[in-house]
Amino acid sequence: MSQGPTGTTGWPSPEPTAWSGGGIGGGGSTDNGSVASTFPAEESLSPRQLPLLVNPWDIVLCTSGTLIACENALVVLVIWQNPSLRAPMFLLIGSLALADLLAGLGLVLHFTCAYLLQSDSAQLLTVGLVVASFSASVFSLLAITIDRYLSLYYALTYNSERTAAFTYTMLVLLWGLSLCLGLLPVTGVNCLAEEASCSVVRPLTKNNVAVLSVSFLLLFGLMLQLYVQICKIVMRHAHQIALQHHFLAASPHYVTTRKGVSTLAIILGTFAACWMPFTVYSLVADYTYPPLYTYATLVPATYNSVINPVIYAFRNQEIQKALWMVCCGCVPAGVARRARTPSDV
Repeated sequence: MSQGPTGTTGWPSPEPTAWSGGGIGGGGSTDNGSVASTFPAEESLSPRQLPLLVNPWDIVLCTSGTLIACENALVVLVIWQNPSLRAPMFLLIGSLALADLLAGLGLVLHFTCAYLLQSDSAQLLTVGLVVASFSASVFSLLAITIDRYLSLYYALTYNSERTAAFTYTMLVLLWGLSLCLGLLPVTGVNCLAEEASCSVVRPLTKNNVAVLSVSFLLLFGLMLQLYVQICKIVMRHAHQIALQHHFLAASPHYVTTRKGVSTLAIILGTFAACWMPFTVYSLVADYTYPPLYTYATLVPATYNSVINPVIYAFRNQEIQKALWMVCCGCVPAGVARRARTPSDV
């Protein structure tokens, strides 16, 4: 049993031992004999002089980060440049896009710092940025769910100053809490000084990751409950309208409402499929587990930030119009005439 060089600082580790067990967790079983046969002078070199290898998983994460940043930058730009997109719903979508944009930049910066700078401070800052950004992304998803619920439950008074004030309060709270979570590794809550306290994501401590994971499970449970209530409200409204048409199954509104419920299921299912594997794995595993498992669960979690703009932004009619205006200076007739249906919830 051996660990990577003590000079390695972050998630993930760019040194040769990262491939065989040092990696994200900074530990695990390794065979130093095989590594030494490839790098015979490794023991006499300082960590900064070791041969630089690029882990393919890190390339995947960096590529995902680039795609995330480009995709969400477009959404942020469109919302920023259009004064008409200032309703609470668009502010929350903009918050989600900004969080995912920063998460993408954090992944790219971490890759750069891990393989070029190899600095403790830089690694901690980039890991803190990634934690804060993904936390803000998940909190923004919860805020969007709350906003959708309120827009249905308080349909008559939703577009009021009180709603706007509540939205701004949610934004301040979610970004303030996310910033605090991101600052923890930078302010000393890390495992650089004590390798045994590392989690599967080095340099985050096991306790730190456990808090993040449990918080995610609680947020997911709350989102699930809200979506169940949304489905009940939508189905009840659809049933009342369908009764007025005297035939429930043939009502077009009922058909589109069923599509809306299916859309909600897809949204929640996608969110769970992306984040649940890494959340559960980070609770049961520690730094001694093979880094391969961490990468295999972390990469799908980043894909959630790739999917978010498609689900929450690009499907929105107003954002679609704004995108067409930005890209070609016109709005196709089909987009301009499209009516909002319950499947757009």
